[in-house]
Amino acid sequence: MNTTRRAFVSFSGGKDSMLALHRARELGVEIVGVLCMLEETSERSRSHGVPRVLVEAQGAALGLQVVCKAASWSDYEASFIATLRELREAHRLTEMVFGDIDLDPHREWEEKVCAAAELRALLPLWHLRRDEVVREVLSLGIRARIVCVNGKWLGESFAGRIFDESLLNDLPEGVDHCGENGEFHTFVFDGPGFVAPVEHRVARVSRHDAKHAWGDATYYFAELEGQSSR
Repeated sequence: MNTTRRAFVSFSGGKDSMLALHRARELGVEIVGVLCMLEETSERSRSHGVPRVLVEAQGAALGLQVVCKAASWSDYEASFIATLRELREAHRLTEMVFGDIDLDPHREWEEKVCAAAELRALLPLWHLRRDEVVREVLSLGIRARIVCVNGKWLGESFAGRIFDESLLNDLPEGVDHCGENGEFHTFVFDGPGFVAPVEHRVARVSRHDAKHAWGDATYYFAELEGQSSR
C-alpha cells in the first residue's frame, strides 16, 4: 500500500503559511505545490492583496508548483472545494496544509472543505503558543514584510515594514504579534527552501475603506512590485 503523504499548502504567502509548509516537510509530508486564492480580477491574492506575479515568484523560489484560483466571497467555498478535488486527482494528494494556529471556526471550515474533497486537513501550527510561532519564524530566518494593516489596530506607518524584532517592539499593547486577530498580514520573501530572495519593493501605500459588511474598517495596503517593475 502506498503510504506517501502528499500535499498542497493553502497559501497566503504570509509567515504562518510559510511556517506551516516548513513544519509539514519536517513531518515527512511531500509538498507538491501551493494553492493561492485570488480576487475576482485574478490580479491579487485575496485579503493580503499581493500581486499574482509575486505569489508565483514565491513558488518559483521554493521550487513548487503554484495554482491560483480567482473567486468572489460568495463562491469562495464552492471554488475552493472544486479546486481541492482537481488537485487530489491530478497529484494523488492525501492532505492539505493550513497555517491556522488556534481559531476553531477556521479549523472547522478547513476540515469541512477537505472532507468534501476526500482529503485530510493538516494544521502543523495548531495550538502552538503565538509567541512560539513568532520566535520560530524569526529563528528560521523567514523574512517577511507587512503588506496589509487594519486601521482599527495599527496606523498607516506599519504598512510595508519588515516583520522583525524592531516591529514587534513597536506594536501597540493589545496587538497580537502573530496578527491572528486580523491586525496585519505579511508577505514572505526569503526563508528555508528559497533558492534566492523574491526581489520586490513597496511602490506605495494605499487606503481602502471596507464596506459595513466587512466591519467598517479602514485598511492600509503596501502595494508591492517585482524587481522588473522598477
